[in-house]
Amino acid sequence: MTIAPFDVELRSAGLRVTATRLAVLEAVSRHPHADVEHVVAAVRAAIGTASVQAVYDILAALAAAGLVRRIEPAGHPARYERRVGDNHHHIVCRRCGALEDVDCTIGHAPCITPTTDHGFTIDEAEVTFWGLCPHCRARSMP
Repeated sequence: MTIAPFDVELRSAGLRVTATRLAVLEAVSRHPHADVEHVVAAVRAAIGTASVQAVYDILAALAAAGLVRRIEPAGHPARYERRVGDNHHHIVCRRCGALEDVDCTIGHAPCITPTTDHGFTIDEAEVTFWGLCPHCRARSMP
């Protein structure tokens, strides 16, 4: 994926460019599917200081602007990624919580069709596949 300079992306989305916003974008770019705890650690390592609340606020603003995507697998903390706009899905390990991208099976949004739309115009489908990752599967074998 080609990444535009983060300052240009922020300005294009109508957001001010700050060191913390730049560090959050860098952290999510380098660590796809990171939870807030990991983003905070990466931001602090990069710029020395950042409050947890500031990172939450920035992630919310970036998600609202379409610069990051918030993923909320049931029973797990929210995760963030930079892969936006392509309506891909995720697979989550039931045991360790590992999360990976899964491309749409037909290649365009919403990539699945419900039996009824109840009058809605559907533009996205969010699917989460669940199972055991290779590492957890190997650990459970005798």
